[in-house]
Amino acid sequence: MHAYGRIDDLDLKATIVQVLDRWPCAGLAIAVIADGGIAWFRGHGFADVAAKTPVTEDTVFRIGSITKTFTAVAVMQLWEQGLVDLDAPANDYLRTFRLVPANPNLSPATVRHLLTHTAGVGYWRRLSDLLRPGVGSGVRAGRWGAPPLPHYYSRGLPIEIEPGTKWVYSNHGFAALGQIVEDVSGEPLDRYLRDRIFDPLDMEHTDLIRSERVRAHLATGYVLRSRGLKEVADREVPTPGGGGMYSTMADIARYVAAVLRIAAKEHGSVLRPETVATMFRPHFQPDPRVPGMGLAFELGEAGGQRIVGKTGIVSGFHSAMALAPEVGIGVLVFSNTGGLDGRGAPIPLATMLLRLLLGLSVDPIRTDIAPRPEAWSEICGWYSPAPGPVTNLSLRALMGAGPEVMVQGGHLMLKPLTPIPAMRRGFRLYPDDPDDPRVFRIYFPEFGMDFRVVFDGGRKQGAATRLFLDVMSFERQPDVRNPRPWVTGGLAVGTAALAIRGVLHHRSSVRT
Repeated sequence: MHAYGRIDDLDLKATIVQVLDRWPCAGLAIAVIADGGIAWFRGHGFADVAAKTPVTEDTVFRIGSITKTFTAVAVMQLWEQGLVDLDAPANDYLRTFRLVPANPNLSPATVRHLLTHTAGVGYWRRLSDLLRPGVGSGVRAGRWGAPPLPHYYSRGLPIEIEPGTKWVYSNHGFAALGQIVEDVSGEPLDRYLRDRIFDPLDMEHTDLIRSERVRAHLATGYVLRSRGLKEVADREVPTPGGGGMYSTMADIARYVAAVLRIAAKEHGSVLRPETVATMFRPHFQPDPRVPGMGLAFELGEAGGQRIVGKTGIVSGFHSAMALAPEVGIGVLVFSNTGGLDGRGAPIPLATMLLRLLLGLSVDPIRTDIAPRPEAWSEICGWYSPAPGPVTNLSLRALMGAGPEVMVQGGHLMLKPLTPIPAMRRGFRLYPDDPDDPRVFRIYFPEFGMDFRVVFDGGRKQGAATRLFLDVMSFERQPDVRNPRPWVTGGLAVGTAALAIRGVLHHRSSVRT
């Protein structure tokens, strides 16, 4: 094994215990990929609690959005054959539904835009989807399953903002890419993936649909409630190319090993080395100081090493894939416990294990950079999401009116203007570049995730006008428009209303 990736069994086990103490789960599968296969594996807990079925390398999990990387590989295979141009309008290849711009002045969304979540498509299709909360997250499984995409997008898939200007995570965009694979190849997406990716890589227990390949060993999904584990409702993903896959640790390890070999310029059975290199470089980078977005793969950095990966969330199942391609190491973590809020063991555990294998501290926050308070006045203020009501829906749910940067308790803080208490408390901005006082890192402890935060202007003097939270952008607003008094006032009114309601309820209980 490479000098990097030396496996210390005790360290890895201790890290797993640390993460599970915070994010317990019914079952967990963990693998380190190196030297062409699984170099280390641990199964924890149960695939099915009632039957006491242990988690093994052959347990089938729903892997959620890791599916997107397979859909992207399929698109890039068509690109290698000259059948798809990444910079051509996606509508040139779609036959069964269309991408519909909100106004005629918008440029066409391209295949590359879809691959980088910059096509102007939201997490929800339109505002009316808020009245149907299951849309986009899953529909109850039944005799007919999820609706066919031509029916699901019978009114077209809306493009709300100018493509290429804003990153917005979208399952719908990858559903459209899956439809492009079908329309160009003439094969259903599930059959294409089996014939061109799964079978060439000997992934015998992987499928896009719940076929006999996966049904027998499928884990039961759970969420953790106040009374313990609870089985989740069985739901079908209506955007299969964005998150429909079922697979095992053994099979995804074969896929990761193949991708790492190709990235190392070895001949591959599914893609050429130069194609994988293309997928791993940034195709959308709103500021050169943030890693940017690859083609389906999310980019990062740790200790000078380039990191690529993907995570997946389906109700009852969380998954994470983190790779260091330059040293040929990967980490996979699958769990059958977790809700749609993203809190769970796989993402923090995969990140921490990869850092251990790279010889780094599991803590991503640097402590060797002194704060630069003389520069804080230039960046303090309120920043709101870039325009687009539908494309901002998921961001608004997390950040409310946007983040406010302020000094509190002697530290620079980022505080979302939201009535959600856990978010409203804010997060400390830690310096992340000794040469640039406008570069920071933020840690979200509830999710076990960290992001780089940068303010435009670099070392230049003057007030910052934009904030980038990784690839998400926010625009600075005048202080007089800061909604904090309204947010805190609304919260006070809400708190008072709840208190009055509690008193009235208590009085009525006493009377009875």
